[in-house]
Amino acid sequence: MSEAPAEQVIDIKAAVAAIIDSLDQEREREIITRRFGLYERKETLEQIGELLGITRERVRQLEKAILIRIKMTAERGDLADVTTSEKVIIRSDMGRVARVQHLTDTLLGKKSDARERAHIAFIAELAPNLTMINETDNYHLSAGIAEYGDEKKIRKEVDNIVKTIKANKEPLTINQLHDKLSYEHPKHVEALASVSKHLAHLKDVWGLTKWPTVNPKNIRDKIFVILKDHGKPLHFSEIAEAIKDSDFNRKDVTTQAIHNELIKDKRFVLIGRGIYALDTWGYSKGTVADTITDVLNESEEPLHRDEIVRRVLKKRQVKETTILLNLQSKPQFKRVAKATYALAAA
Repeated sequence: MSEAPAEQVIDIKAAVAAIIDSLDQEREREIITRRFGLYERKETLEQIGELLGITRERVRQLEKAILIRIKMTAERGDLADVTTSEKVIIRSDMGRVARVQHLTDTLLGKKSDARERAHIAFIAELAPNLTMINETDNYHLSAGIAEYGDEKKIRKEVDNIVKTIKANKEPLTINQLHDKLSYEHPKHVEALASVSKHLAHLKDVWGLTKWPTVNPKNIRDKIFVILKDHGKPLHFSEIAEAIKDSDFNRKDVTTQAIHNELIKDKRFVLIGRGIYALDTWGYSKGTVADTITDVLNESEEPLHRDEIVRRVLKKRQVKETTILLNLQSKPQFKRVAKATYALAAA
């Protein structure tokens, strides 16, 4: 995120105040400031109507008329505050479209609050060269550069990205998404993807919000992501350290909590002392003797001890001496030739 000069932030705040002051009637100022949450929290049509002693529908009509009037003034170039602020927003490297939250964070160079985001949304609503994407169950409140499309076009492009990820059935990097689509630059794809409420990302990998690999919601999901990213078994203490060093939103987990979740979840297989792997990697659960039994069952013929050790180590991370000790001491195994073993029941 690039920091904007402090005067740009001050200009936008001053612009909002100047626009509100330009409204002649106190009732109009109350409606706009309360509907956009410019100074306090956003209020509904009903709440404002009750305050002003008018109907909900009348508030809606007045709001619409006020905004049309201000927009017309801005389009004529008679609202310098809107013109200047619009340029600041467009120069913010927004990637043609951006969530209002991300846009405000970029302009401020810090994490913004609801009131600061309301200021940017208000300016974007009035600016003739910007398009607003209203918040719904599917889209975040966002602003786009008007020359690249209206709200309907932007939503269609966002939906196309969601559809592409769904069809792929697993997360994609922005460059991979860009290769599957026909947009000018990967940054444009990333900007559109950020508008959807159905997508989430971890680092540069994007997927559906319900996929734990990009949107881990609990400790078990985070463990899964860490193991998958490392691509190899890890000790539970190493997993705990990796989570603390990760980009996850909440990283304050204890080593004991990690160990407890590893034991409960069938996705994780204990393959050595405190060492866990993903079940999809082909490692076996159970004791070393159980793993040796599996190896001999799979071979359907006696195996040399060196071959047994090699195959067991593919499924478990244990010492070779532990495997040999089990072969020699467990009654379910018998030596059928020099250094060659089979199942006793075979």
